[in-house]
Amino acid sequence: MTIDVPATSANLGPGFDTLGLALDLTNHIVIKESNFISIAIKGEGSGRPKLKTNNQFVNIFYNFYIKLVGKRDSFRFEFYNNIPFSRGLGSSSAVIVAAIASAYKMAEVKLSRDAILNKALFYEPHPDNIAPAVHGGFTASLAIKGEKVTTQKKEIPSYLKAVMVIPNRPMSTNQSRSKLPKTFSIQKTVFNISHAAVLTAAFFNEDWKVLRTASEDMIHQNTRMKMMKELFEVQKVALLNGSLMSTLSGSGSSFFNMVYADDAAYLQQKLKARFPHFRVETYNFNNIGYKFGN
Repeated sequence: MTIDVPATSANLGPGFDTLGLALDLTNHIVIKESNFISIAIKGEGSGRPKLKTNNQFVNIFYNFYIKLVGKRDSFRFEFYNNIPFSRGLGSSSAVIVAAIASAYKMAEVKLSRDAILNKALFYEPHPDNIAPAVHGGFTASLAIKGEKVTTQKKEIPSYLKAVMVIPNRPMSTNQSRSKLPKTFSIQKTVFNISHAAVLTAAFFNEDWKVLRTASEDMIHQNTRMKMMKELFEVQKVALLNGSLMSTLSGSGSSFFNMVYADDAAYLQQKLKARFPHFRVETYNFNNIGYKFGN
C-alpha cells in the first residue's frame, strides 16, 4: 500500500494550538510485505542513520498493527520525504497520522478519519497540525480531555496559494515553546480570542480582505521570531508585496503567506531576491488530508 500525507501550517497567528491548514507538499510512504523488517529513506532525513534504527513511523505503526492482528508481520517501509524537519511544517504530525492510518489499512480494519485523529492526539496533544493532516483544508480544532478532537473544516479555494519561506536552519519546538510566558494579561488574551474568531470566520466566509488584521497575534509569534530575527523582515516584505496574511508557520522557522494565485509568482520573486539563502516555494492547498494509493 501507499499513503501520502500533507505538510501543515499551524497557529496562523492568533490561533495558538487551534488553527491549521494543509499544504500540497506531501510525504509518500510505501509499505510492502517482506521476509524481514527493512527501512529505506529518500529525501528529508536520508542522511540520518538513527531514523532507520529508531523510526517513529515504524514504532507507531507496530504499536497499532500488533494489537489489531495479534502478531508482528514483517514489512519493508519506503519513505519519500518532502516535508522539511523542524521547520514548522508539521513533519512530526504527518508521521503520526500516516503511521496510524497505515496500520489500520494494512490490518484491513476500517476506521473513520475522526477516529484516526483522536488516536493521533495521544502522540500530539495539540490538534492544530494533526487535524489538517487528517482532514485537509483549513481546520479549527479543540481537544476534549486529551481524548477527542472536535474539528470544523473549510476547503480552501484553488484561486489561493501558499508562498512558504523555509529558512536554512531549524527552530526547536520545545525550545521555542519554553520561551513563552506562563501567563498572559486579559488584554492579550482577549486580543487573541477576538482575532482567532474573526480569522476563522473569514476563512469560512471567504472574506480574505480581513485576513491581514485578523491574523495578528500577541501571545507567541514575536517571542518565537526573536530566535531568528530575519523573520520580522520576511513578514514585512511579504505584506508589502501582495500577501493576504503572513504568519509564523507553527513554531517556526518557516513563514506562511497566503496570496491570490495571480500574485504568487511576484511575491515568490520578491522574497527570493531579498532572502537568497532561504527556500521560497509556492504550493497549492491540500483539501483532502492523507490519501491512500494502490
